[in-house]
Amino acid sequence: MFRLVLRRFSGSPLLLSARSCRSFSGSPPEMPAALVRSTFLDFFRDQHGHQLVPSSPVRPRGDPSLLFVNAGMNQFKPVFLGTADPRSEMSSYQRVVNTQKCVRAGGKHNDLDDVGRDVYHHTFFEMLGNWSFGDYFKEEACSMAWSLLTMHYGIPADRLYVSYFAGDAASGLPADEETRLIWLEIGVPPGRLLPFGLKENFWEMGHSGPCGPCTEIHYDHVGGRNAAALVNADSPEVVEIWNLVFMQYNREVDHSLLQLPRFSVDTGMGLERLRSAVRPYGGRTGSADQMKVDTAYRVVADHVRTLSVCIADGVHPGMSGAELVLRRVLRRAVRYCIEVLQAPQGALASLVPTVTHSLGDVYPELHREADRIQDVINENEAHFLSSLQRGSRLIHRTLLRKDYKHGVFFPASVAWSLHRDLGFPLDLVDLVLEERGVQVDREELDRLVAENQKVTSGLQSGDQSRLMLDVLSLADLQRLGVPPTDDGLKYQYRLDKDRYVFPACSATVVALYDGQTLVSEVTEGERCGVVLDQTCFYSEQGGQSQDRGYFTRDGSQDVLYPVEAVILAGGYVVHQVTAAGNLKTGDQVQLHLDQVHRLSCMVNHTATHILNFALRTVLGRWVHQRGSHVSAERLRFDFSVTSSLDVSQLQQIDRCVHDIISANHVVHSQELPLQEARRIKGLRTVDEVYPDPVRVVSVSVAVSELDDETDRETSVELCCGTHLLQTGAIEDLLIVSERQMVKGISRIIAVTGREAKRAREEGHMLSQDVDSLSARLTGSAPSGLDAAQRLAKEVGVLSDAVDNTPIPQWQRRDLQSRLRALQRTSNTTVRKLETREAAVKAQALLEKNGWKNLQVDSVETDSLSILMKTVNQLSAAAPHSHVMLLAHQRHSGKVLCACQVPKDSAALSASDWAAAVCGHLGGGAGGSVLVAKGTGSSGDIAEALRWAEEFARQETQR
Repeated sequence: MFRLVLRRFSGSPLLLSARSCRSFSGSPPEMPAALVRSTFLDFFRDQHGHQLVPSSPVRPRGDPSLLFVNAGMNQFKPVFLGTADPRSEMSSYQRVVNTQKCVRAGGKHNDLDDVGRDVYHHTFFEMLGNWSFGDYFKEEACSMAWSLLTMHYGIPADRLYVSYFAGDAASGLPADEETRLIWLEIGVPPGRLLPFGLKENFWEMGHSGPCGPCTEIHYDHVGGRNAAALVNADSPEVVEIWNLVFMQYNREVDHSLLQLPRFSVDTGMGLERLRSAVRPYGGRTGSADQMKVDTAYRVVADHVRTLSVCIADGVHPGMSGAELVLRRVLRRAVRYCIEVLQAPQGALASLVPTVTHSLGDVYPELHREADRIQDVINENEAHFLSSLQRGSRLIHRTLLRKDYKHGVFFPASVAWSLHRDLGFPLDLVDLVLEERGVQVDREELDRLVAENQKVTSGLQSGDQSRLMLDVLSLADLQRLGVPPTDDGLKYQYRLDKDRYVFPACSATVVALYDGQTLVSEVTEGERCGVVLDQTCFYSEQGGQSQDRGYFTRDGSQDVLYPVEAVILAGGYVVHQVTAAGNLKTGDQVQLHLDQVHRLSCMVNHTATHILNFALRTVLGRWVHQRGSHVSAERLRFDFSVTSSLDVSQLQQIDRCVHDIISANHVVHSQELPLQEARRIKGLRTVDEVYPDPVRVVSVSVAVSELDDETDRETSVELCCGTHLLQTGAIEDLLIVSERQMVKGISRIIAVTGREAKRAREEGHMLSQDVDSLSARLTGSAPSGLDAAQRLAKEVGVLSDAVDNTPIPQWQRRDLQSRLRALQRTSNTTVRKLETREAAVKAQALLEKNGWKNLQVDSVETDSLSILMKTVNQLSAAAPHSHVMLLAHQRHSGKVLCACQVPKDSAALSASDWAAAVCGHLGGGAGGSVLVAKGTGSSGDIAEALRWAEEFARQETQR
């Protein structure tokens, strides 16, 4: 069976079956995917002068509104919004073409549940796209699209239908007559040129921002008929293959529309959909696929591509955000592999080489990461299968506690916990319960799901409170001739006798932004964005926090304008303030930098570079940065690594960074042309759009001495952040936390300076405490149970302190290991003493009551554990007895309860007995058919004993 599965999987997703359900007479010539892709790229690059831009990773660059890159235009958002750095290559784009890796699973665009049911939904797909940024517009876009489809791909024109925007009276938008006339001129018959409304043919980036009408090209898979009625009708036979968006408006915050100063074109065509037109797929769908086998092939083929691309780009299955969605993708694929295809464990990961073979030439990271991708998939599959077993056991235990039949619903909270915490699919919960004739509380479960979605969407919405210059305001600034902000002063600090001196900064207000438009003046209490001709403030970028401080207006030096945020947009630095007084364009201001905050950020940013270098030195060149954040208080660094670091590795990293800091190396920085900088040997970069020229930061080696021949190992990175001039000011760098966020990605938290020194001191004191406790535990035996329990509690308290106190991470790991051993020793001692005490109590009860079939009595103890052990020993001595013991806590009125029944007790289960008694006492209980325990409250233990004994007699005599 497995060989058959691999044979069916060995093709790409659109070639999983060679059978054809019908004849495709008059169809376009068959083309493999690679030729479809290269034909598109070559057409726009070679024949129409487009610049070929590589695909961005599927993890969005600095866009919290997206889980994944889900369209080709995502990486070009800064161009559309006018926020691209004017020094970057992106800002010069005019005609662009590319093929973009896209994932649509989770968030607004979520095709996950549709994949497999039809042949045109995918979680991973390639978006072929061409763009014009203020260059050509509708006529050229439509003409090129039609030429490519009909002449180069050979798609018959009578298979194509075109939709255009019909207008919307409520929005005051006219029909897109210009586009309609263009298509008629090209030769599209009027009967194949169809008008549609806002939903289908007006594209918007979001609630606000650039937008415009679009025209879509649809393909009829059948042909030889009039299929106009099937366009935009969710028919699998007539599907959209290409969308051409004409961005000519800007949606304002108040939902009004204004015309953009520069029109753009954004087109997108799914490679997989296009390929299905030029190479038809004949797999079964719907009722024709009764065994769901072809559905399973489509699901697994799609999902293993998604997994491979995401993991290669640093997104791993996890517990939140994009990682949680990817976990769902993996588990859905595993279920189809096992349940439908009956493939053995490991089948999914075995398909990764096929993915790398089909996609690796255009996305080379797949070749580099192939082994790691397989390891991640295999490990997560094993974890999922283990979770299924644990989930099944939890469902079984829950069902044992209560009769959930006859209209009593299974608790929705348990079902949701299974899904949220273990990843147990909700439909599988339903199937397991259905086999037992039980239903989950669907109304409550739907409420929990909706509540979670609300929380998740809130987290994904990002920070909307910052004032961002919109595309129209940025265009106005450029039209008015306002030059980009000169922020070079942020780098112009110096050392004077080991003290950093920061430059003074006087500036002129050149623009004010009220959140909607540029204004000439703001009054006291108004929140606004202030653009200055120059600034010494650092705007948040490159993972470094923004500067803090305030400015004053000349003539009103006593009135402070605290800067709440510093934002860079299109070369303009926006200082967000709440005006403390009137402020207008042309005013002169004095900027006052929070120098302590800035210096702390400089310390931690340089420390981050040193840490990055140390990780690579100790762990190897294959370590890659996956994210970082620098604040005044600490630094965070995410990196690729197979597993958490051990004590020895952490100590080596500690020594490496200490050597660099104590050497007090000079930190060099210099701007270089981007292409020249990329040739530097050992250069560390991350996935960002860099300006040109770009700033290079090097430790100990002058930038002018770096080239592709330099053999000296040092820290050298492209970085726009602010750094120390010498490493000695860091004083100390200490990793206080390191853990795997998801498989293959670890996160380090580190502190510097006085915080690092304090953490080392705390670590030393905790180490002494562990030494002292270890000496007491391994010395003479405790004098009694109370003493043993106190020592066990001390171990727990000290473990909490070690877990939660900032101390060196290598030391934390070492102390945790020692404390786990001490915990085992103390627990063993306590259990032995409890067993001894329980044996004494059990013997006394046997002497008092004999070997009766029903034994209900009380004992003196504050420990539920001792009570249970006493019950166990009584039952072992009298195996045919029903035993229940209560322990009354006189000072609180609390009653502890434990019981055990014979294995052949059909009339009375331990869980029912304990639940009844504890319920009578106003408490609760839980357990199994044979053993149970619980608590309650009572002022009369004698009455409680009588009630418990009478209940048991009635049940056993039925």
